[in-house]
Amino acid sequence: MRERGVAWVTGSPELVTAVRSAKQFLTYVASGPFQYAVAEALRLPDAYFADLRADMLAKRDLLAGGLEQAGFKVFRPAGTYFITTDIRPLGETDGFASCRALPERCGVVAIPNAVFYDHREQGAPFVRFAFCKRTGVLEEATRRLKSLGA
Repeated sequence: MRERGVAWVTGSPELVTAVRSAKQFLTYVASGPFQYAVAEALRLPDAYFADLRADMLAKRDLLAGGLEQAGFKVFRPAGTYFITTDIRPLGETDGFASCRALPERCGVVAIPNAVFYDHREQGAPFVRFAFCKRTGVLEEATRRLKSLGA
Protein backbone atom coordinates (compact mmCIF):
# COMPACT_ATOMS: atom_id res chain seq x y z
CA MET A 1 0.00 0.00 0.00
CA ARG A 2 1.12 3.52 -0.72
CA GLU A 3 1.50 6.02 2.11
CA ARG A 4 -0.17 9.34 1.45
CA GLY A 5 1.01 11.42 4.40
CA VAL A 6 2.54 14.44 2.63
CA ALA A 7 0.46 17.21 1.13
CA TRP A 8 0.50 20.92 0.51
CA VAL A 9 -2.03 23.66 -0.07
CA THR A 10 -1.96 27.16 -1.49
CA GLY A 11 -4.52 29.87 -1.08
CA SER A 12 -5.39 32.98 0.83
CA PRO A 13 -3.97 33.25 4.36
CA GLU A 14 -7.46 32.66 5.77
CA LEU A 15 -7.95 29.47 3.74
CA VAL A 16 -4.50 28.12 4.58
CA THR A 17 -5.13 28.82 8.29
CA ALA A 18 -8.45 26.97 8.13
CA VAL A 19 -6.87 23.97 6.37
CA ARG A 20 -4.00 23.93 8.87
CA SER A 21 -6.45 23.95 11.77
CA ALA A 22 -8.50 21.10 10.31
CA LYS A 23 -5.37 19.09 9.57
CA GLN A 24 -4.09 19.58 13.12
CA PHE A 25 -7.27 18.09 14.59
CA LEU A 26 -7.52 15.29 12.03
CA THR A 27 -3.91 14.21 12.51
CA TYR A 28 -3.97 13.87 16.26
CA VAL A 29 -7.59 13.00 16.96
CA ALA A 30 -8.77 11.40 13.73
CA SER A 31 -10.96 8.90 15.54
CA GLY A 32 -12.20 11.28 18.24
CA PRO A 33 -15.65 11.75 16.69
CA PHE A 34 -16.05 7.98 16.43
CA GLN A 35 -15.76 7.62 20.19
CA TYR A 36 -19.33 8.91 20.55
CA ALA A 37 -20.56 6.46 17.92
CA VAL A 38 -18.78 3.56 19.63
CA ALA A 39 -20.30 4.53 22.97
CA GLU A 40 -23.76 4.48 21.39
CA ALA A 41 -23.07 1.17 19.64
CA LEU A 42 -22.03 -0.44 22.91
CA ARG A 43 -25.50 0.32 24.25
CA LEU A 44 -27.25 -1.55 21.43
CA PRO A 45 -28.58 -5.07 22.06
CA ASP A 46 -26.69 -8.05 20.65
CA ALA A 47 -29.64 -8.74 18.36
CA TYR A 48 -28.88 -5.53 16.45
CA PHE A 49 -25.44 -6.82 15.49
CA ALA A 50 -26.71 -10.33 14.71
CA ASP A 51 -29.31 -8.82 12.37
CA LEU A 52 -26.72 -6.51 10.78
CA ARG A 53 -24.36 -9.42 10.21
CA ALA A 54 -27.09 -11.56 8.65
CA ASP A 55 -28.20 -8.67 6.42
CA MET A 56 -24.66 -7.99 5.21
CA LEU A 57 -24.00 -11.69 4.53
CA ALA A 58 -27.20 -11.93 2.50
CA LYS A 59 -26.24 -8.83 0.51
CA ARG A 60 -22.71 -10.15 -0.03
CA ASP A 61 -24.07 -13.44 -1.32
CA LEU A 62 -26.63 -11.72 -3.55
CA LEU A 63 -24.03 -9.54 -5.26
CA ALA A 64 -21.40 -12.29 -5.38
CA GLY A 65 -23.87 -14.58 -7.11
CA GLY A 66 -24.74 -11.93 -9.67
CA LEU A 67 -21.07 -11.23 -10.33
CA GLU A 68 -20.36 -14.94 -10.81
CA GLN A 69 -23.29 -15.25 -13.22
CA ALA A 70 -21.90 -12.28 -15.16
CA GLY A 71 -18.59 -14.13 -15.58
CA PHE A 72 -16.38 -12.53 -12.94
CA LYS A 73 -14.15 -14.62 -10.70
CA VAL A 74 -15.34 -13.63 -7.24
CA PHE A 75 -13.35 -13.51 -4.01
CA ARG A 76 -16.00 -13.60 -1.26
CA PRO A 77 -14.92 -11.42 1.64
CA ALA A 78 -15.21 -12.35 5.29
CA GLY A 79 -14.82 -8.93 6.88
CA THR A 80 -15.57 -6.02 4.57
CA TYR A 81 -18.40 -4.76 2.42
CA PHE A 82 -16.40 -4.87 -0.81
CA ILE A 83 -16.22 -7.84 -3.14
CA THR A 84 -13.03 -8.11 -5.16
CA THR A 85 -13.34 -9.71 -8.56
CA ASP A 86 -10.99 -10.80 -11.31
CA ILE A 87 -11.99 -9.45 -14.73
CA ARG A 88 -9.78 -11.80 -16.78
CA PRO A 89 -12.55 -14.42 -17.23
CA LEU A 90 -14.42 -11.67 -19.10
CA GLY A 91 -11.47 -11.24 -21.48
CA GLU A 92 -10.31 -8.04 -19.79
CA THR A 93 -7.06 -7.17 -18.03
CA ASP A 94 -7.23 -3.40 -17.38
CA GLY A 95 -9.30 -2.60 -14.30
CA PHE A 96 -9.20 1.14 -14.98
CA ALA A 97 -10.59 0.74 -18.50
CA SER A 98 -13.12 -1.81 -17.31
CA CYS A 99 -14.37 0.46 -14.52
CA ARG A 100 -14.60 3.45 -16.87
CA ALA A 101 -16.66 1.45 -19.37
CA LEU A 102 -18.88 -0.38 -16.88
CA PRO A 103 -21.41 2.43 -16.24
CA GLU A 104 -22.11 2.79 -19.94
CA ARG A 105 -22.12 -0.96 -20.56
CA CYS A 106 -24.60 -1.86 -17.82
CA GLY A 107 -25.17 1.08 -15.45
CA VAL A 108 -23.09 -0.36 -12.59
CA VAL A 109 -19.89 1.09 -11.12
CA ALA A 110 -16.78 -0.56 -9.67
CA ILE A 111 -13.43 0.57 -8.32
CA PRO A 112 -10.13 -0.57 -9.85
CA ASN A 113 -8.11 -2.30 -7.14
CA ALA A 114 -4.86 -1.12 -8.75
CA VAL A 115 -5.28 2.20 -6.94
CA PHE A 116 -4.46 0.34 -3.71
CA TYR A 117 -1.25 -1.27 -5.01
CA ASP A 118 2.31 0.08 -4.93
CA HIS A 119 2.85 -1.77 -8.21
CA ARG A 120 -0.35 -0.99 -10.07
CA GLU A 121 0.21 -3.67 -12.70
CA GLN A 122 -0.24 -6.32 -9.99
CA GLY A 123 -3.73 -5.06 -9.24
CA ALA A 124 -4.68 -4.35 -12.85
CA PRO A 125 -7.05 -7.30 -13.39
CA PHE A 126 -8.97 -6.79 -10.15
CA VAL A 127 -11.97 -4.55 -9.49
CA ARG A 128 -14.21 -4.28 -6.47
CA PHE A 129 -17.89 -3.72 -5.89
CA ALA A 130 -19.62 -2.50 -2.71
CA PHE A 131 -22.55 -4.44 -1.30
CA CYS A 132 -23.47 -2.04 1.53
CA LYS A 133 -26.55 -0.98 -0.42
CA ARG A 134 -30.28 -1.51 -0.26
CA THR A 135 -31.29 -5.00 -1.36
CA GLY A 136 -33.32 -3.62 -4.27
CA VAL A 137 -30.28 -1.76 -5.59
CA LEU A 138 -28.21 -4.95 -5.44
CA GLU A 139 -30.94 -6.95 -7.18
CA GLU A 140 -31.04 -4.38 -9.99
CA ALA A 141 -27.23 -4.37 -10.24
CA THR A 142 -27.10 -8.15 -10.56
CA ARG A 143 -29.77 -8.01 -13.26
CA ARG A 144 -27.75 -5.42 -15.17
CA LEU A 145 -24.45 -7.27 -14.70
CA LYS A 146 -25.90 -10.35 -16.39
CA SER A 147 -25.83 -8.40 -19.68
CA LEU A 148 -22.01 -8.53 -19.56
CA GLY A 149 -21.97 -12.28 -19.99
CA ALA A 150 -24.46 -12.22 -22.86
